[in-house]
Amino acid sequence: MSTNPEITWDLTELFPSATDPSIEQAMTQAEALADQFEKAYRGKITTFSPNDLLKCLKEIESFEEKISNLSLYASLSFSANMTLPQTQALYDKVNKLEAQLGKQLAFFSLELGALVKAKTEVIKEPVLSGYRHMLERVQRRVEHQLSEVEEQLIIEKDQFGVQAWQELQSKWLNTRMFEVTVQGEKKMLSYGEANGLLPHPDRATRESANRAIYGLLGKDGEIFASALRNICNDWVSISRRRKYASPMDSSLISNDTQKETIANLLRTIEENAGTFRRYLKLKAKLMGLPVLANYDITAPLPDVPERKFTFEEAEDLVTRAYSRFDPPYAEAVKQMFSKRCIDASPRFGKRNGAFCAGYYSGKLAFILQSFNGTLSDVFTLAHELGHATHDYYASRSQTLLNTSMPSIVAETASIFSELLLTDLLLDEAKSDADRKAVLCLVLDEAGQTAFQVTARVWFEQALYSSIQQGNYLDYKTICNNWTRSRDRIFGDAVEWLPEMDAEWTMKPHYYMANYRFYNYPYVYAQMFVYAVYERYLQEGKAFVPKLVKALSAGSSVSPLEIGKIVDLDVSEPTFWQLGLERFGHFVEELRKAVS
Repeated sequence: MSTNPEITWDLTELFPSATDPSIEQAMTQAEALADQFEKAYRGKITTFSPNDLLKCLKEIESFEEKISNLSLYASLSFSANMTLPQTQALYDKVNKLEAQLGKQLAFFSLELGALVKAKTEVIKEPVLSGYRHMLERVQRRVEHQLSEVEEQLIIEKDQFGVQAWQELQSKWLNTRMFEVTVQGEKKMLSYGEANGLLPHPDRATRESANRAIYGLLGKDGEIFASALRNICNDWVSISRRRKYASPMDSSLISNDTQKETIANLLRTIEENAGTFRRYLKLKAKLMGLPVLANYDITAPLPDVPERKFTFEEAEDLVTRAYSRFDPPYAEAVKQMFSKRCIDASPRFGKRNGAFCAGYYSGKLAFILQSFNGTLSDVFTLAHELGHATHDYYASRSQTLLNTSMPSIVAETASIFSELLLTDLLLDEAKSDADRKAVLCLVLDEAGQTAFQVTARVWFEQALYSSIQQGNYLDYKTICNNWTRSRDRIFGDAVEWLPEMDAEWTMKPHYYMANYRFYNYPYVYAQMFVYAVYERYLQEGKAFVPKLVKALSAGSSVSPLEIGKIVDLDVSEPTFWQLGLERFGHFVEELRKAVS
C-alpha cells in the first residue's frame, strides 16, 4: 500500500471519471436493455414454463449487472466527496435513471410474484433449482405487492419524498463544522474528524467532542424530527397499504427470518443486560471513576499509552489475522489493498461512518471509512474487509439474484473477522495493560452492537407505537422515546450528558428510505457469530470449509440453513444464550485481569 497520506480508492475499473462520456453511453445502454427486456417479457411471465422463466431470470441478472455498475460508481463518488458539483450531479442523474427504469420494469417482480402465487409448484422445478430459495422469498413477499401503477407511484413519490429527507440528514451532518476543544486547543473540525475524537484518551477532549456534535445536532433537532416523523408516517401508510401486520414485518421478510426468532433474541438480550452493566461498572473501576459518563463508554483505558497505527500497520495486522485462520481466506483482503479498493482518509464532505459496497462482476468490493489511526479504526477495517471477503466468496459461487444476502447473514464474515483480529492482538499483547485494552475494546464494540443496538430496536418500535396511538412525533417526544429505550439497557451504569438526548439524530439507519428496523440484524449477527466462533475454537482447522461454504451460499439458502451448515439452530428459543455466554466469557477474562 502506498505511504501517501491520502488513501483513496481507484474507481477507474468502473468508469474513468464522473464526467467521462462512457457514463452517458452506459446510461443509454441501460435504457436500451430495459426497453428490450420490457418488450420481450411484459405480460408474458405469468404463463411461463420453467425453462422460459430460467431464461428470463438470467436476462434480468444481466440487466441488473449493467445498471449496478452505474449505481455503484455514482454512489461511491458521491459518498467520498459529497460537496463536489460533479459527484452531486451524477448521483442525482443516476438516481433519476434508476427511478425511471424501476418504474418501467416494476412489472417483472409483479408478474413473477403472480406466477409463483398461481403455480407454487414452479419453486421445486429441477431446472430452477439454483433459484429455489429466491423463489421462496418471492412467494413470501407476493401477498404484499401492489398493482403496477401503485408500485410506480411509490417509486415516484419516494424519489423526492422519503429519499429527500434521507439526503437532508446525511448532507447536514457532513457539511457542518464542529468546534471541539482538543487537549485545551479549540479547533473547527469536520464530522469525520470530530467523530474520530470520541474515543480520545483525554477525557476532556471526549466530553468536548460529544457536546460539540450532539449539541449542534440538538439545536436543529426539529429539522431531524421533521425528517424522521415524515419517514415514519410514510412507512405506516405504506405498511397499511401493503397489508403488513406491523411496520416491522417488511424487515422480517427482507431478512428472511421469523418474528419468533427475533423476539427470542431481543428477550435474551434484555435478560442479560446485567452482564453488560457489570462490564460497564468494571470499566469504571479500571478508569478510576465512580460511574461512567456516556463519553467514557468506548474510551481507552487511562493507564494504557495511546497506540496509533499507520494504515500500513493496520493492513499488516488484518492480513495476518485472516491468514492465521486460513491462508486462502486472506486472498480477498490482500487484493483489496493491492488494487486500491479502500477510501480511508478523513475529509470534509465525506460520508460519515464506514461501509463495504459489493461489486458483482467477478470483481472486488469497495470500502469507505475515515481512518484516524486508532485501534477501533483497525477493527473497523477488519470488519469491512469481512464484508468484502463474504462478497468475494458469494459472488464467485452464486448468480446475481443469489447474492442479495439479508443483513442478518451479511454480517457473518465481518464480525468473525473482528474475533480473528482479537485473537491475534491478545496473543501478541506485550503487557497486561495491552491485554486489558484489547478486551475492553472488544467488549465495547460487542456491547454497543448487541446491547445498545437492541435499544435502537425498541426505540423504533416506540416510534411506531406512538404514531399508532395518535401521538405527534416532535423533537422532545422522539428524544423521550430514545432515552427510555436506552435506559432499559444501561440502567444506572452510565450518566448521560443532556446533549445525548439528541443521539438518535445522527444515526443514518433511521432515515433510510423504505428500510425500517435496520438495527436488529446487527444484534442477530453479533450473537450468531459469537456462537459460530465457539464452534471454530472447538473444531480448529476442520471448521474452515464450513465457514467458507456458509459464506459461499450467499442468499441461495435461508439463514436457518446457513446456521445448520455450521451446526447451529437459530430457531431454538435458547440458542441466543450461546452468544451471550461468549460475551460473558470476555467479561470474566477482564475481571481476572483486573484482580
